[in-house]
This record gives sequence, structure tokens and C-alpha cells, in this order.
Amino acid sequence: MKDVVALVSGGSRGIGRGIALALLAEGATVHVTGRTRFEADVKTPERAGSLEGLELEATNLPGRIFVHQCDHGHDADTERLAEEIRAGNRLDILVNNAWPGYENMVEDGDFTWPRPFWEQPVFRWEAMIGTALRGAFMMSRALAPLMISARRGLIVNISFWAGQVYEGNTIYGIAKAAADKMAADFAHELKPHNVAAAALYPGLVRTEAVLRNAEFFDMSNSESPQFIGHVISELWRDPALMSKSGRVLVAAELAREYDIADIDGYRPVPLTAANFAGN
Repeated sequence: MKDVVALVSGGSRGIGRGIALALLAEGATVHVTGRTRFEADVKTPERAGSLEGLELEATNLPGRIFVHQCDHGHDADTERLAEEIRAGNRLDILVNNAWPGYENMVEDGDFTWPRPFWEQPVFRWEAMIGTALRGAFMMSRALAPLMISARRGLIVNISFWAGQVYEGNTIYGIAKAAADKMAADFAHELKPHNVAAAALYPGLVRTEAVLRNAEFFDMSNSESPQFIGHVISELWRDPALMSKSGRVLVAAELAREYDIADIDGYRPVPLTAANFAGN
């Protein structure tokens, strides 16, 4: 991956951080966005992690990292970042991962996440649709021309089964279904230019937030944050990449196809819609 240039949005923590580290471990040049630039800026446990911390963690990895403080809830931030990437005149992989949708799940001691849609706070819509979904569209809109001119590229929307089955929150389901459809329609319009787009589903990922609440999860089939990044690397190298464009792809299924394991040697079992049938 030493000749590959990637951009991962929302990489100061969670899945985005893992994807960035995996791509860097394989030698790629990786641009990473995040709202939290320095560790000193971290104010709450749910916002633990920063671009500064990611830089330190990546010090001994073979790839090159460039961090960009960016709030994808503001189009001006996204466009400023896009200008910086366009100045380099190359982008191979764009991973739309920025996701503030899990923030403030508890308000004043009340767990509001599973409330019916008519009781959902409006800020949750703004986080998932106004920031995450809009940010993915605006970032892709700004940078797709770089890939089109090169006649090769890959856009990945990080999504989840909530786009197909009920997963406890209506707004969540709407956002993920839209992310899937966005990738499918991107793929349709990008196909003549040999650029791929897909929605990619992780399983249960050992993010900082999940580990803080590990007693509430069955961790036996969990994935490291880096796992999906290594899957993206293999997807990029897949000679049949364009045949997968426009599809919903499950990271653990692709890992089986590519015969790769997680960083601890475990091979996660792919989740299916049946795993959520009781919800």
C-alpha cells in the first residue's frame, strides 16, 4: 500500500482510528480528520481520543500520516480539507466514517437512545443526518473528481445492519439505510470512470466506548478497530473490485473471502440480518 493515498474521516477514536492505523501499518499515506486535535481537549470519557494521540500511536508504522482538525458538521471545514487533499493531486481511497451519532445517548441520567421516534431529541437527527450523512456526501462530492481523473478509486461508507433491520433507534436506521443507498448510487454514476463505491458493515468492534461498557456485550465474536481497515486494504487490491461496487459488503465475509484474520488471529463470524431478528 506504499503508493496508496487514503482519507479517513472521524479517525481520532473508534473504528476510524483503527482503519487509519491498519492502512498506515500497510504503508499507505493516510489523511485523517477529527474534531479533537489534542489530548488536552478531551473533556468527557465518550470523547476520549485525539488526532495527537493517533499521531503518537502511528510513530513507528511505515505509512505517512497527516491529521486535519475538521468538523464535518460544517461544510466550510469539509471544503477546506478537500482543498488540501486536491492540492496533493491524488486520492485513492475515501472512507466516510465520521459518526457523532452515538454521543449523548444518556441525557440527565436518562437513556434516550431506545425511545420511539416521537420522543427522540432533534439533536440526534442532526448528528446522524445533518453531520454524518451530509458530511459523507459533501466529502465524496468534493473529492470524487480526483478519482475520476485518475480512472481509479474507492469510496467506502461505513454502515451497519440498522439500514436493513430494526436496531433500536429509528433515526439510526434511516441514516444507515441512506448511507447504503448513497454508496449504491455513487457506484452507478462512477462506474463509467472505473471508480468503486460500497457500504461496508463491521461487526461488534472493540472501540473505546464498547470496551467501557464491555459487561453489556458478548465480546466473543468482536472485532478489533483495525480489522475493518485491513479488509479495506484487501478490497482495494482485489482485481474484482468493480464487481463489488454498489453493494453492501460485510467486513467479516470479505475477510473470509480474502483469507485474512484479525490482528489477534481470530476470524470473526459474519453477522447476518438473522442476528437481529428479535429486535
